[in-house]
Amino acid sequence: MKTTDKNTSNADESSKGTALAGTLEDEDRMTNTTAAVASDVCRMFIRELDGFRHEVEMFPDDVSLWKVVPGITNSAGTLAIHVAGNLRWIGAVLGSSGYVRNRDAEFSRRGLTREEVKAELDRAKNEIEPAIRMLNDAALAAPFPGDMHGMTMPTRRFLIALEAHAAFHLGQAGYIRRVVTGDATSSHPIETQPLSGT
Repeated sequence: MKTTDKNTSNADESSKGTALAGTLEDEDRMTNTTAAVASDVCRMFIRELDGFRHEVEMFPDDVSLWKVVPGITNSAGTLAIHVAGNLRWIGAVLGSSGYVRNRDAEFSRRGLTREEVKAELDRAKNEIEPAIRMLNDAALAAPFPGDMHGMTMPTRRFLIALEAHAAFHLGQAGYIRRVVTGDATSSHPIETQPLSGT
């Protein structure tokens, strides 16, 4: 009976050891994946900002950038300023860039030139990249430190949500341009080429 108990005990301990090893491996894998995801999200943010820049350049003049049609609330210019402001805010929260966001102004500003809008997008690009690339695994796993109106989620998840938000508005801007200019040419904003490589 004692032998059976001992064997059972050994089997249990072996099972626990295997389970623990598996857990540690999963944690290591998650750590590596977390860092990779942050890097990939950063690359996608840059792609979307470059896509917005190209979209703005495809407008024939500064005036059309701010045009809307019935059923559309925000112009392509407004969406570009909003996305730039949103990502600059992330750069301020995570990278201490010093940028102070005025979200209401993102939707009320009008009449900027195409060059001025592109400059805002470039500022966002310059601020978001170092902010994300400096994050370690602990920071990515921690709750996002900015004001989220009472919500809480890991920083890595919030960054993924913001990437989807930027891509969504970029697609909107492209169709707004087509509608207000009558030019159906695609800017090919969400290509995979900028994401290639390791």
